[in-house]
Amino acid sequence: MRLQNLAILSGVSLLALSLAAPALAADAPSTTDGPDNEVEQVVVTGSPFAVSLDSVTTSVSVVSRDDLDIAPPVGLGDLLSGQPGLRSTFFGPGASRPVIRGLSGPRVLVLQNGVGLVDASSLSPDHAVASDPGEASRIEVLRGPSTLAYGGAGIGGVVNILDDRIPTRIPDGGVSGRLSVSGSSVDSGRSLSFGLQAASGPVVVAIDGVSRRSDDYDVPGTPVSRQLAVADGLTPDPARVVRNTDTRLDAYGLGVSFVTDNGFIGLSVKQTDTVYGVPDLQILAPIDPDAEGPVAIDLHQTRFDFRSELDFDQGPISKAKASIGYADYEHAEISRVDGSTGTRFLSQGVEGRIELVQRETDILKGAVGFQALSRHFNSLGDEASIPQTDIQEFGIFTLQRLDFGGWGLDGGLRIDHKTMDSALAGRPASVPAIAGGIDWTTADSKPDFTNVSGSLGVFFKPSDSQFYALTLARSARAPTEAELYSDGPHPGTGAYELGDPNLDSEAVISLEATGRWTFDRVRGEAHLWWADYDGYIEQARTGAVEDGLPVYRYFSTGARFYGFEAEGSYDLWTSGARTLSVDLGADFVHGTLDTGIPARIPPWSATAKLIWESPMYDAHVEVHYAAEQDRVATNELPTDAYTMVNLYGAVKPFSDPDLRLFVEGRNLTDVVAREHVSFLKDIAPLPGRSVRVGLAMRF
Repeated sequence: MRLQNLAILSGVSLLALSLAAPALAADAPSTTDGPDNEVEQVVVTGSPFAVSLDSVTTSVSVVSRDDLDIAPPVGLGDLLSGQPGLRSTFFGPGASRPVIRGLSGPRVLVLQNGVGLVDASSLSPDHAVASDPGEASRIEVLRGPSTLAYGGAGIGGVVNILDDRIPTRIPDGGVSGRLSVSGSSVDSGRSLSFGLQAASGPVVVAIDGVSRRSDDYDVPGTPVSRQLAVADGLTPDPARVVRNTDTRLDAYGLGVSFVTDNGFIGLSVKQTDTVYGVPDLQILAPIDPDAEGPVAIDLHQTRFDFRSELDFDQGPISKAKASIGYADYEHAEISRVDGSTGTRFLSQGVEGRIELVQRETDILKGAVGFQALSRHFNSLGDEASIPQTDIQEFGIFTLQRLDFGGWGLDGGLRIDHKTMDSALAGRPASVPAIAGGIDWTTADSKPDFTNVSGSLGVFFKPSDSQFYALTLARSARAPTEAELYSDGPHPGTGAYELGDPNLDSEAVISLEATGRWTFDRVRGEAHLWWADYDGYIEQARTGAVEDGLPVYRYFSTGARFYGFEAEGSYDLWTSGARTLSVDLGADFVHGTLDTGIPARIPPWSATAKLIWESPMYDAHVEVHYAAEQDRVATNELPTDAYTMVNLYGAVKPFSDPDLRLFVEGRNLTDVVAREHVSFLKDIAPLPGRSVRVGLAMRF
């Protein structure tokens, strides 16, 4: 109670500071009536108050529903991969999580409508995200650690999956909907995504669903890389297919809202069920007699959400927002040899947040927020390396923005408190734990962490077509239950993992410079960033072997990362509603630890896209280049460069309904492409040449 009272008093004090706030962008309509009738994108996530996208001080990406309608039916990480600064953990088609500026796992927060997923995806790359992109109305990505609205756990960035399962407005004409179906050749894939909203007076009901199926996917060569074959003396299986990569996913939801002129209040429920194979080593020799054989993951989650937003005509508060999500999650690792169940992961919990938006003045926008989480985690089975743990979190923050027209300030402050209660009593110490001086029975089973994060940015707008910003941020995150208490085999990462119960919070100081330019035919954006970590939590190989796996132990060290992202577009030719344009993008990440080179740092990449848009036809050709990565960590193999060519074309025969018939060719030159940040890069390359056809309709 003393902590909660202190946090509330701190929040009131912070509100008086009138700092400025970083923010995320969302794809929302505005009243822009420019010559090109462009719809302005505004910030609605990451900051409770809206800021136009061209005035956001950090690096932001938005994937709109129009893009999602025609996007490949893949996991979240694979969908975002290829955008500047973004990669995928690609663990086969069934599981992928975003990698932001070389950071992944618990350093990247994945949210659903602003609250956590309460799944196990951050614990291991073979664990799928319990939310499919096909459910989303848009996806918003913030790169970098200035994520004060959601806490220091997003020290690398935030990905927020927004859906319309709880309707926020009454659809035009009382009914609206969408439908997208497609089929792909490389994996015999089939997918369906739909959504429907119907109103009766102020009551709006919504249903939506996603269903996709795919078989093992084809690749241009043998799945095992030449680097791994040479290093380990392997004879690869010559089959040009990555076996045990079939997927089956079904997710369906129902929501209802009461919508008025002053806001909405609503409830929803969603069920997610998926089964997917985990790729394993495909070799002819040498054969490991102790290998467990192919494994599938059987995942189920039931989720309930409450959301509301109310506007107030008078008083210091103009808007109040509330979101609460409860989820019951379980996944089991199933042997495809005999059907036996190995390890089970269980996660149940509730997370909620309240945001109070100040009434705007001529120069000031601001908000204060509260966030709380209660989660119970457990793993069961022979490979259950993490003990039963109860996690409690509480946070309070303020975000403020001062805008004087030609310049302004943007920043905020947050306090987080996290406690854990792990079942360590009577837990035996393994041989690696004993060798590392760990006695679980005497380790701290109830650690608590209090972290303070803050940011301050200054921005300049010399003209309507130019924007510049410089942001300094300090963020901190508490270690996870895996980093503290792991002690067991983890075949998903090919390691025996050992935690360190004495780890402290990880903190980072970052600096980011932002520039945006918008002219008649040219649009550009660039970000230069630098991050210095104190207590960066990493794994190092101890040299020991346990259960046939190399032992890796978590430890903390200093770390420094820097890099850039740049993207731009140029209209080559325009006539009425017809446009031929070119888009360019590039990124680069460099990381260094006090102990050496960090693992799985992505190589630099560049993308060029030629785009044709017209009322009847759309088309684009894309060339994506990923460089060789030969600056690697100890025991990490280098990855070859690749150039991938993709082609897309669509016809729009009607204006109402909005219907697109499309065909897409991916990896048309059938190159072997390996994602360096993936744990499976040397045994599971990206899919080979594929043709996908489909239709997308909105009404």
